[in-house]
Amino acid sequence: MNKRYCLALDLKEDPELIAEYKRYHQKIWPEITKSIKEAGIENLEIYLHGTRMFMIMEVNENFSFEKKAEADRKNQKVQEWEKLMWKFQKALPRARPGEKWLPMERIFKLE
Repeated sequence: MNKRYCLALDLKEDPELIAEYKRYHQKIWPEITKSIKEAGIENLEIYLHGTRMFMIMEVNENFSFEKKAEADRKNQKVQEWEKLMWKFQKALPRARPGEKWLPMERIFKLE
């Protein structure tokens, strides 16, 4: 059974940077797609409103944030991508040092 995670992150308030960020996400590097899929992430979408981004991840039973973080630390291309993306991104106010995407709490589901 798949599990869904929803996460949030901000972009820097700069229309040119936001446009460039969107361009990078029109065709992400194949190594990034591969690392996402190998981690057990089966579907991933990012939505943007103003500077606030919202990510929805559907993962299989093999996924864990810890395993993904460990694999990312060992992957030079992922590290290069993350460093590049940080040019555009801005941590949420409640983020601890080094944190980017923060998990959101579901407070309602239509049944």
